[in-house]
Amino acid sequence: MKGTMIIDGIRVEFDKEKNVLEVVRKAGIDLPTFCYHSELSIYGACRMCIVEDKWGNIFAACSQLPKNGMEVFTNTKKVQKYRRTILEMILASHDRDCTTCTRTGKCQLQELAIRFGIKDIRFNPMRKRYPIDRSSLSIIRNPNKCILCGDCVRVCEEVQGVGALSFVHRGADMNVAPAFERDIAEVDCVNCGQCRAVCPTAAIIIKNDNDKVWEVVHDKSKRVVAQIAPAVRVALGEEFGLEPGEVTIGKIVAALKRIGVDEVYDTAFAADMTVIEESEEFLERLEAGENLPLFTSCCPGWVKFAENQFPDMVGNISTCKSPQQMFGAVIKEYYKDIDQKEGKETIMISVMPCTAKKAEAAREEFVNNGIKDVDIVITTQELALLIREAGINFDQLEEESFDMPFGLASGSGIIFGATGGVAEAVVTRLLKDKPDHKTKDILFSSVRGMDNIKEASFNLNGREIKIAVVHGLKNAAELVKGIKAGKIYYDFVEVMACPGGCIAGGGQPIPMNLETRKERAKGLYRLDRTSHIKSSDTNPLIMSLFEGILKENRELLHVHKKSEVEI
Repeated sequence: MKGTMIIDGIRVEFDKEKNVLEVVRKAGIDLPTFCYHSELSIYGACRMCIVEDKWGNIFAACSQLPKNGMEVFTNTKKVQKYRRTILEMILASHDRDCTTCTRTGKCQLQELAIRFGIKDIRFNPMRKRYPIDRSSLSIIRNPNKCILCGDCVRVCEEVQGVGALSFVHRGADMNVAPAFERDIAEVDCVNCGQCRAVCPTAAIIIKNDNDKVWEVVHDKSKRVVAQIAPAVRVALGEEFGLEPGEVTIGKIVAALKRIGVDEVYDTAFAADMTVIEESEEFLERLEAGENLPLFTSCCPGWVKFAENQFPDMVGNISTCKSPQQMFGAVIKEYYKDIDQKEGKETIMISVMPCTAKKAEAAREEFVNNGIKDVDIVITTQELALLIREAGINFDQLEEESFDMPFGLASGSGIIFGATGGVAEAVVTRLLKDKPDHKTKDILFSSVRGMDNIKEASFNLNGREIKIAVVHGLKNAAELVKGIKAGKIYYDFVEVMACPGGCIAGGGQPIPMNLETRKERAKGLYRLDRTSHIKSSDTNPLIMSLFEGILKENRELLHVHKKSEVEI
């Protein structure tokens, strides 16, 4: 629908805007919201975006369609009074311990309270207090900071198709919680952290493991090794005032060294290992004609989702460990004899964009003889807090390079952080002997981008190979259902739980809108273009690793093969 609206006396044309709110923002007016996200359904609960029409009617701009000739006012005396009252009522029941809150300075509620000059709260609390839920390995739920905007409920259902959270009770007793008010660890939560990414307050926060980092770096009996995931390098800078997609890996390495980490390596190196192992596994399955399509195993949120929703398809998931877990296993094996001689213990710290990686590291299949592949997982946000706590001026850091021999990665390993990156890297290796660059370019353009489901096909030794790339677990569920019903067929499927892939992981800086995700992805692809090593199998350090400690230890890289070896 096209037309023209009059907003505070300004004529504004609209075309594809889906509500009055978007037209108002098009006019350069920042209407406040809590419950509105352009990628989620319209809820209209918070009422912060109220406007007044020329007849004196008040309505929420997010839930009203724009109409040609419509005239609205955003700051009338009545609107200002109502908006301040709404804020006061929200604050009355909110746990206002702002000085110790993890979201202070980044809390939308705090920001709007300051913006509208709320000093005194005239109302008594209307909601009862609830216990804090610390049961998850990835997040903490504090219902006493919840403002009932419903963002977490909708993203969990509409984007992820999990439905781990819902509204319970009514009236003053209304709360957001898992069904029957169980702990989040007791339901089918996949630890993706997307609920945390959309929460405007500290009702859902990342479980902080920075104390564990400080403990090991202060322990001289520990050899502290850190790995940094590809997506972290294009997002951390946002915490220090830089634009999304700006690459800060040199400063990240330097910061970790300042904090006390002994060795800093690139998880993209382990992604190169994953490409080699996963492509070999795919060829084996293709030849045998069994357990196809092969689903990628890099995303722990997807693996957990498949275990919960499609247990009969778990056999189709690659047996390869994720790059995080591969790296941990290889590092522990590499330093095993050295640690014995020096009387040390190697501790692996992962810096990840993903909250689900915390839960993945704790899975029993990634513990061998009481030794975990990965000991501590912190997110991008936690690293930012760690840097600030250490008093490090991030912008003044001199860049440092990764340590060797595990600091050299290909462009294929780096693009793992964006949706489509794993599929592209695997196909690059499968077509390594095919010089048809035009075909490859067309293929790769098909799997890149932010479309929910992307498809491509290519010829491999006379056989047509069909691949799919999907992100968002609800989209993945629809694709799996189509496969099970025989309506669609693929040979290889990449699944990422978070929209856009790891660049939008639950541990990344907020806000996390579509444009932010696009810029972060662009940052990874820029690194790919400038990389001297294009494909995983041309990484000389990777190949030397396979000819060295992995020659007799390939089982380190796999999940299910471990038990077979131990028999």
